[in-house]
Amino acid sequence: MTAGLKTIIYPVKDVARAKAVFIALLQTEPYADEAYYVGFKDAGQDVGLDPNGHARGMTGPVPYWHVEDIRARLAALLDAGAELLQDVTDVGGGKLIASVKDADGNLIGITQDS
Repeated sequence: MTAGLKTIIYPVKDVARAKAVFIALLQTEPYADEAYYVGFKDAGQDVGLDPNGHARGMTGPVPYWHVEDIRARLAALLDAGAELLQDVTDVGGGKLIASVKDADGNLIGITQDS
């Protein structure tokens, strides 16, 4: 069972321009503003801008399912035929992420908080 979709990450080519657009949309400043990631919180959602997303195979926004055991869930996805895009990675503060591609090419992200 998951805790639902609470995070969406957008691959961006121009992070400054994308940040300005999301500030206008969400009417808030980012909680994280780094060269490698800009993150917003709005209405219980995390919205991220990833300037390296395209290089990692992101073709559009990727929803991230929040799970309790990321390694077990990743193994289950791979056993079900998903293709690994990003193995479990610690992105700071104990937050773990991974992503796969399903049989139709859709990207699926999973995340686990510490």
